[in-house]
Amino acid sequence: MKVAKIKIGRRSFIKSSTLASGGMVLGFNWLMSCDMTPSQVKALPKEWFKINGFLKIGDNGLVTIMSPNPEIGQNVKTSMPMLVAEELDTDWNDVIVEQAPLNTTLFKRQLAGGSQSIRQGWNSLRMAGATARAMLIEAAAKTWNVAASEITTSEGQLIHTLSGKQAGFGEMASLAATLEVPSEVKLKDVTDFKIIGSSRKNVDGSKIVTGKPLFGLDYKSENMLIAMIVHPPAFGMKLKSIDDSKAKSMPGIERVFTIKTHESGYSLGAFDNDAFNEIAVLVGRSTWEVMQAKKELIAEWEMAEAKVEELNFFGRNITVETPAGLESTADHKRILEKMSIKKAKVVRKDGNPEAAFKKAVTIIERSYTCPFLAHNTMEPMNFYADVTEEKATLVGPIQTPEIMEQSVSKRLGMPVENIDIQMTRMGGGFGRRLYGHFLTEAAVISKEMKQPIKLVYSREDDMTQGTYRPSYHAYYKAGLDENKNLIAFQVRAGGIPESPLAANRFPAGAVENYVAEEWSQVSNITVGAFRAPRSNFIAGAEQAFLDEVAEAAGKDPIDFRLELLTKAESKPVGTNNDYVASRYAGVLKLVKEKAAWSTNKNPDVFRGTAAYFCHNSYVANVLDMIMVKGKPVVQKVYCAIDCGIVVNPDAATNLAEGGLVDGIGHAMYSAMTFKDGVPEQNNFDTYRLIRHGEAPKEIEVHFVENKIDPTGLGEPPFPPVMGALANALYRATGVRQYNQPFITDKPLAG
Repeated sequence: MKVAKIKIGRRSFIKSSTLASGGMVLGFNWLMSCDMTPSQVKALPKEWFKINGFLKIGDNGLVTIMSPNPEIGQNVKTSMPMLVAEELDTDWNDVIVEQAPLNTTLFKRQLAGGSQSIRQGWNSLRMAGATARAMLIEAAAKTWNVAASEITTSEGQLIHTLSGKQAGFGEMASLAATLEVPSEVKLKDVTDFKIIGSSRKNVDGSKIVTGKPLFGLDYKSENMLIAMIVHPPAFGMKLKSIDDSKAKSMPGIERVFTIKTHESGYSLGAFDNDAFNEIAVLVGRSTWEVMQAKKELIAEWEMAEAKVEELNFFGRNITVETPAGLESTADHKRILEKMSIKKAKVVRKDGNPEAAFKKAVTIIERSYTCPFLAHNTMEPMNFYADVTEEKATLVGPIQTPEIMEQSVSKRLGMPVENIDIQMTRMGGGFGRRLYGHFLTEAAVISKEMKQPIKLVYSREDDMTQGTYRPSYHAYYKAGLDENKNLIAFQVRAGGIPESPLAANRFPAGAVENYVAEEWSQVSNITVGAFRAPRSNFIAGAEQAFLDEVAEAAGKDPIDFRLELLTKAESKPVGTNNDYVASRYAGVLKLVKEKAAWSTNKNPDVFRGTAAYFCHNSYVANVLDMIMVKGKPVVQKVYCAIDCGIVVNPDAATNLAEGGLVDGIGHAMYSAMTFKDGVPEQNNFDTYRLIRHGEAPKEIEVHFVENKIDPTGLGEPPFPPVMGALANALYRATGVRQYNQPFITDKPLAG
């Protein structure tokens, strides 16, 4: 049994209060990342005593836990309360979860990103449940005049077997609230879990499918107006002037004006990323009326100057250079090709790769590229704002409320304590909603209007604003000796405007002579985190290249990887390898078994494999492809995942399935291209996403069973399937894939 020490002062750790109707309130200001869940429950207690950030037990035994973190569709609002309910030992049907507003005093890391929610909340949320359980047991012991060690719990009941006494949690909650908080609590052993590891339905599922108001676009208030924006048509341009004479006379239009999202000299924060600082704003009574007025607004644009800004990235100052000019995809391609052959910054070097390559009998060299990508969340950017002289109330979908609170405070010149950010469920994020310029814009517009407004981006506004996945290039070189053993490996990776290199990941540590280099090229096209940042390209490129090396070595693709991982485990090269070779090999062995890789030899099925480590988790795939009338069709994907303990298997499977479909779609079809700074795709008629009929016909997900604390899952299934797809395409068509997207309806423009 695990014992968790309570390492901070009891007063700051917990607030205890006796309810008028009886009940215990536990306020945990140390919770790191607790998204919770409503559930089907019995009638509410007569009275709730509520504070921000707490576990609350009512007089009838119901348990309410506030959910500080944003829900982005990853289903942590169901899975995280399961951690509390497990240690509390309550009935899952008696758990209620409410979305908490932003409160940085009570909660830490109110952020959705990096596949960290379960990982960060694993111990703290279990401790919350275990502490409450310990205090309830102590209350029962005092009431019954028995030893606390003799009392057990089960599904919300306190039981003293020797005397036959039994009571519900609600009956003891009032007394428990007056007791001293224990200095340490015992956490359950993995083998004793009853709720963790069992599948529970998405608690918001019925609300989502029946259209109940959950999302930012659903939010409305009395006297609320609608605002929309007009930004420059091209990256590298800025607003010069507007002629609003016709637009402001359109029906329903209240005002037309311009704003600056950030004032001159503003110190940018980590997620203040914004391509167009000065924009035109139209405010009116309805979305339709504002959209019609947008068509009548005449704007004049001019070339933007180059600039150099300082970005404060979590306490670390970064210089961001934005060049002048109008960039095109054709220019980007030339830059990628030019930079990829130049000597770059060496990030890691093991052995003597230069000498090893000279000795090599066989040399394989390949280059891989990918384009910019738009996030294209189902729900476009939007935010509600009601800014007065005294307070700013902001409601909407944002992945970084804690961080954006600081940005809004600086922009409005308003104390942080006067800013209230309330989080709605998000209709997709994938990293796009880490960057909250639209939240700041909404606040500035409301302040100007002196009225509540809801800022709504059209799909075209969203897709052409920027914050894309960068465009990347990776060059690989491998050397084999006379026995076809891999003796040298080189990777040189870069991009516009950042490098995707992960120098210490596999096959680093498995090859005696290894070198990793990186480069980058500045751009005025804004980029940001995209599901599994950087890994979303480099994984597919690396895994496609390793297949070619395996083929040149005359070895089975999975066996080849396993041989390298055996070397990395038994005699690792270097000390900075950021993966555990045995766990990496474990997912490959599991997917090999489940896919019957060695025995399933159907000549009409073309198989590709890949594996990758990122966000603290390991994923391996086998992808089966068939050809139908000369076109490739993904028939089935086998997926093996090691993400530690799986809290909610159904939810985890759903998350993996979504990542696999997403990865296949982006690798196969998607691209953002530019001509003289103008995005050539601005809606789904020109930007290609995967369609229902193109998704895998079947997906089979398997999890490695172990007792390791949970790690990431939202992002890890996304990157490696791109490599498995490329390798299957090769076997189906005889053509290797080096440039994403692999298949398009028409040649890339630009």
